[in-house]
Amino acid sequence: MSVTEITREFLLAHPLPEPEKEGDKQARGRVLVIAGSVEIPGAALLAGLGSLRAGAGILQIATCRSNAGHLGMAMPEAMVIRCDETNAGGIDPASAERLIELGADCDAVLIGPGMADPAAVAELTHAMLKHLEGPALVLDALAFSMLRAEEIPQRRTGKMIVTPHSGEMAKFLDARREDVDKAPLHAARRAAAALPAVVAMKGAETYVVGENGEAWLSRNGCIGLATSGSGDTLAGILAGLLARGTQPSLAAAWAVYMHGQAGRNLAERHGTFGLLAREIPGEIPDIMRGLSR
Repeated sequence: MSVTEITREFLLAHPLPEPEKEGDKQARGRVLVIAGSVEIPGAALLAGLGSLRAGAGILQIATCRSNAGHLGMAMPEAMVIRCDETNAGGIDPASAERLIELGADCDAVLIGPGMADPAAVAELTHAMLKHLEGPALVLDALAFSMLRAEEIPQRRTGKMIVTPHSGEMAKFLDARREDVDKAPLHAARRAAAALPAVVAMKGAETYVVGENGEAWLSRNGCIGLATSGSGDTLAGILAGLLARGTQPSLAAAWAVYMHGQAGRNLAERHGTFGLLAREIPGEIPDIMRGLSR
């Protein structure tokens, strides 16, 4: 099966959905980001920034209680939900019922950036998968690597995206990381078929693989993006595009290309090394404008 390269020309030929000009923020989509931990509070902010800069209209963030007030001050655009914490500093799975209620009113839900306590993440993710109806779902970091294919309800088909790097993919497939690094497309196709879900297999070159094995490749990344928090922004951008009504594989293609272009733009202005993940989302609106018909 051939691989289609994600280029500027490809994206121009496959545009993002545009909200009606007279529509309000509801028409641009609602995102729920479930992210962060006591020791990694900023991941929720980075993902939230990504989702809003990608065009989502309403943002809700669920995070650890001890971080929620600070996050609300740092990101006044978001409604912040305080969740109880586990002893290991993660979001308590007992929060699942409330998060399912909130997520049911959303267009996209992102779970995983910066989350700690693997057992708690696995339990919370399982509950969300089992009971959450409606929105597209993005699973990042531990929310993906702790996943088991048999946990995925059939109704999730066509409405889920996972965003692993090679270490997370290796854990999911019970494989060696070096083997995933050697054949990332093969690994992504295995995961896409097993879940089933759209897979954004992150790396120096990022593959997007659909549930049927169809694949797209972005060569638009740069080494400057290999920095703390970069993946959190990508997951947020993806959730924002989904909230706007973008079909999952196309949303993933747009997200990985624009994330890479943001890194290139920053590297051109500031140098290859030293860019910060918080700078990435600010590049996205101008990149989208440049790719508009």
